[in-house]
Amino acid sequence: MATPRLLNLNSGRRDPVSEGQTMKPRSFEPFAGYCAILAGVAGFLYAVAFLVVAARDPELGGTLSALMLLLVGLFSTAALTALYERLRAVEPTTALWAFLLGSVGALGATIHGGYDLAVALHPVSAAGALVNAPSQTDPRGLLTFGLAGLGLLIVSWLIVRSDLLPRGLGYLGFASAILLVILYLGRLIVLSATSPIILVPAVVNGFVLDPLWYVWLGIIFVRGARARPD
Repeated sequence: MATPRLLNLNSGRRDPVSEGQTMKPRSFEPFAGYCAILAGVAGFLYAVAFLVVAARDPELGGTLSALMLLLVGLFSTAALTALYERLRAVEPTTALWAFLLGSVGALGATIHGGYDLAVALHPVSAAGALVNAPSQTDPRGLLTFGLAGLGLLIVSWLIVRSDLLPRGLGYLGFASAILLVILYLGRLIVLSATSPIILVPAVVNGFVLDPLWYVWLGIIFVRGARARPD
């Protein structure tokens, strides 16, 4: 007796995996890959502006770091979207949760950077007195570091438990995610930028782990390292 073919319940078409059709990358992935690489570069420049330039020229460093933070958030949304498309085959609901957390974190970074950039370009009265006040949209980096770290933690777990992406990328993501959460907690509890609890995670993640993770992911997408179904 012939084995019945598997059908896609949503469209009635035969499932391409069961039919043995060839796998090919989505056209969005190369674009997302370039965006991921740009996010990694912008993240590195953000660390340079925030930790190095601002120490010598606070005004210039504040403007550049705000611009880079805005770009990191914007570029990373494309990378996270393509990453969700890959990982939803592992755990659809978990991948969606990670995508939502990561996207909210990325948009929070964009809004936070946009606000800081607007203030830097056109200072408002009493802005100096509010410089250490928590942002109403991203208090102490809740979205930029906290939710982004949780989203990356879940994404890394999905990467490690599947073979859709290199496991090394997942382990690197684990390290970056942990430092992001520590950085948020440090900014929330300690606040002082010179404290090792904030400075060490900011340096290690900002200069090394976060840029490397995004650039590695971008290269994977651009090269189409692993084919996937239409």
